[in-house]
Amino acid sequence: MTSSGLVSGILLIDKPLGLTSHDVVAKTRRAAGTRKVGHAGTLDPLATGLLVLGVNSSTRLLTYVVGLDKEYEATIRLGAGTTTDDAEGEFINTAPAGAVEALEPAAIHAALAGLTGAVLQRPSSVSAIKVDGRRAYARVRLGETVVLDARPVTIAALDLLASRPAADANGAAVLDLDVHVTCSSGTYIRAIARDLGEALGVGGHLTALRRTRIGPFGVDRAQTIESLDPARDLLKPAEVAAELFTVAHLDAQQSADLRNGKKIPIDGPAQTTIAAVDPEGSLIGLFEVKNGVARVLVNFPADEGSIT
Repeated sequence: MTSSGLVSGILLIDKPLGLTSHDVVAKTRRAAGTRKVGHAGTLDPLATGLLVLGVNSSTRLLTYVVGLDKEYEATIRLGAGTTTDDAEGEFINTAPAGAVEALEPAAIHAALAGLTGAVLQRPSSVSAIKVDGRRAYARVRLGETVVLDARPVTIAALDLLASRPAADANGAAVLDLDVHVTCSSGTYIRAIARDLGEALGVGGHLTALRRTRIGPFGVDRAQTIESLDPARDLLKPAEVAAELFTVAHLDAQQSADLRNGKKIPIDGPAQTTIAAVDPEGSLIGLFEVKNGVARVLVNFPADEGSIT
């Protein structure tokens, strides 16, 4: 598929297992016929679920999507910790014989409760956080020991959905927990697995992860990369803005003035991002109200076409 003129909007993709977020962006660029495609928050190759992509000028909206709260479904394996806090890493500790079998449901629920709320979380050492100019995961791959500083995050919900006794590749007893997580941006689900294992004294790591929601966008609205049709699936900038912000519907003169950079008098709550929409339903830009005047935060071009 190719682009006729410039096209802008948001695409919701259900990333499959094995692909990187960059792989999905590359495939979307080819499908949409444009190089300007970005995403709001990566997913590891072993993770699946929702990726929010911006096409052309709508990449400017991604700044406002990245920081939204998120939901995940994950599987945590209790019984061993790994260097990466997930199944790709090497084992660094294993539970003593009989420790996993001795875990009581009440202890597991208490440990989960202890990880919820406003907490300080130490990111996984294989995160993309930079340490002295280099990504933490790159330092780990070079054999360095990386311990990152704890950061404040909010884990609003950490619910146990199911538990299954199992055995690892060496025949040792493990316990797989399926959990549902609602959390703030910047939360590492791998770190939750690690911290839960440490709290219970048996070690833990992540074996499966699926992102099901970012802000108002659920994975149930997403397309697979194989079935993606940008002409059909692109969410218009104004539609997306209406899900993220208060909307101000401007008349033709106000729309023209705002597009030309003029300050227009307007009513609205201070310190609130407002989406300006013209009479044709196109997104003009985002603004804040200061002293009764619109202060533009970002504008969007008015001449974007469609994918054919």
